[in-house]
Amino acid sequence: MSSSCFIARFFLYLCRIIENIVIMTKANKVLFITQEITPYVSESEMSLVGRNLPQAIQEKGREIRTFMPKWGNINERRNQLHEVIRLSGMNLIIDDTDHPLIIKVASIQSARMQVYFIDNDDYFQNRLQVVDENGVEYEDNDARAIFYARGVLETVKKLRWCPDVIHCHGWMTALAPLYIKKAYKDEPSFRDAKVVFSLYDNDFKEPFHPDFASKLLLKGISKKDVADLKEPVDYTALCKLAVDYSDGVIQQSEHVNEEVIAYARQIGKPVLGYQSPEIFADACNDFYDQVWGAE
Repeated sequence: MSSSCFIARFFLYLCRIIENIVIMTKANKVLFITQEITPYVSESEMSLVGRNLPQAIQEKGREIRTFMPKWGNINERRNQLHEVIRLSGMNLIIDDTDHPLIIKVASIQSARMQVYFIDNDDYFQNRLQVVDENGVEYEDNDARAIFYARGVLETVKKLRWCPDVIHCHGWMTALAPLYIKKAYKDEPSFRDAKVVFSLYDNDFKEPFHPDFASKLLLKGISKKDVADLKEPVDYTALCKLAVDYSDGVIQQSEHVNEEVIAYARQIGKPVLGYQSPEIFADACNDFYDQVWGAE
């Protein structure tokens, strides 16, 4: 073999090694846990991000899964939702009461993207989003948030899918980081996952019930883990809890709760500042790898 041929083959060998290292250090699978996605609900900053960001990340070569609640104002027939029987059928116990978990799915054909929906007759099926027809917040929004977060994680377990990065959007998803890092930390699907939490210019006005912290207790979650969740549990307290158990924080809206962003920086969390819509997907894509590669 000539020396030039040997050098060429050795160069190709090195390229393959470098390529494998790059693949290993890149977050290839991204789970989106989202509060709103258009066209299933009306357009808002959050629903547009929920629709467009997963598609953009998928087009960059990453594998994605996307979840949202099956709000009662979603037209199942028009949007062609159907129940996934093999994933449904589990009961989640919240406040000593069994609540059946129903999983539905639909496709956004133009994006080649599936959306999974977490449903339950008591929490979602016959009710609107976070407020009723009169604009009054539902009294059990705290329990709805618990059910949604746990419902997503149980479904991902059943899918036997192992995301590298889990990106949570909206306060309804704020409990997912706690559950991932504590109750589900030894599950193969979540053992190595990094969690990113996006802050929006959306909040709730009425504090959660006084026993909210006790409702969070589960195998793997102790009173110590939620000790900083002081009453009244308002929007700021809930988002700080999400920050505590996240590996990175994104300022999604131009104007967000400054106390929460300042808290994230204070405790040393990587923070991606506000990005204009036209460059957000690229910035977010890079942020995933930054968080994934951090010790």
